[in-house]
Amino acid sequence: VTAGLVGDVDDVRAFCQGRLRTSGRVAAAFAAAACATWPSGDWRTLHTELDARMPSQAMRTASYAMGAGLRRLLHSLAADLTALGDPVHHPIALGAGVAYAGGTPEDAARAAALGVCTSAASAAVRLLGLDPYAVHGMLASLTPEIDTLALRSCNFGPRDAAEGCTIAKLPADSAPALDLLADVHLTQEVRLFAS
Repeated sequence: VTAGLVGDVDDVRAFCQGRLRTSGRVAAAFAAAACATWPSGDWRTLHTELDARMPSQAMRTASYAMGAGLRRLLHSLAADLTALGDPVHHPIALGAGVAYAGGTPEDAARAAALGVCTSAASAAVRLLGLDPYAVHGMLASLTPEIDTLALRSCNFGPRDAAEGCTIAKLPADSAPALDLLADVHLTQEVRLFAS
């Protein structure tokens, strides 16, 4: 917003579509992988591989902070996620939580994909004073893209995890400009959002 890249609902739509094709694709795939392999997944490798896909220290820190928050929420519901280790990336905690609740890898991928859009949309409403109904309508219009991404993120099964051959092949799409902006945001005198 400060850089002038996002100013209206159409810009927010384009921003969300870009996130779905980059960091959203990565988050969805890792959430699906965590769900598919719960509770016996190779958590250290999942975290290491996701770290490698997040060159921005600010993005990694935000992911771990949101993962810790989700872990606390799930713990309050009696979910035992200690197998994940500590700290835990948000998409991995999300996938494990979806599995714990009886959901599917596709459910986990859909939740992660939706999350990368709703966080940006919520911030845009607050920062730009956009009509929340217009923004929610825009989010609803992204449903086909979110569903397609969720379906494509689920080519991961327990057998693959046991063989250790698929984790490294999870998507590694990135958005370098967002990584740079996230790191610059840490240096700002007034910081509004971590995610």
